[in-house]
Amino acid sequence: MALAKNTICLWYDKDAEDAARFYASVFPDSRVDAVRTAPTDFPDGKQGDVLTVEFTVCGIPCIGLNGGPQFRHSEAFSFQILTEDQAETDRYWDAIVGNGGQESQCGWCKDRWGLSWQITPRVLSEAMMADEPGVAERAFAAMMPMQKIDVATIERAIAGA
Repeated sequence: MALAKNTICLWYDKDAEDAARFYASVFPDSRVDAVRTAPTDFPDGKQGDVLTVEFTVCGIPCIGLNGGPQFRHSEAFSFQILTEDQAETDRYWDAIVGNGGQESQCGWCKDRWGLSWQITPRVLSEAMMADEPGVAERAFAAMMPMQKIDVATIERAIAGA
């Protein structure tokens, strides 16, 4: 097995394998690569307990560490998932929020393990990078009161309607 030069390590209390399997079931180019057990007892577990889970989310290598309850996820780290349309936006949002997660503002939500996700339609990202005067401002203003992003509303804002 080749080791990646850079891997995201995500700390879980004890559910890294459940989280990794959920992500693999929801997002394309995602999978559980390996489940590693503890060779000896450790502060929050016993020999043979799942210690780390190697997984991939949308092509990004990750390790889930079952380190115990000391540290929690925060919005300081999130996965930003680019979506192509409202159906894809809805599918990912509903999978995360509908599986014990929680809605937040501006396309952000948290999964049931507390990890933050930005479910971002391409049309919004492109509008925020637009050179045309007023497009980014209108798209941003339309996005601000939203939880899940509504693509049609963003498109109307871009058009100035």
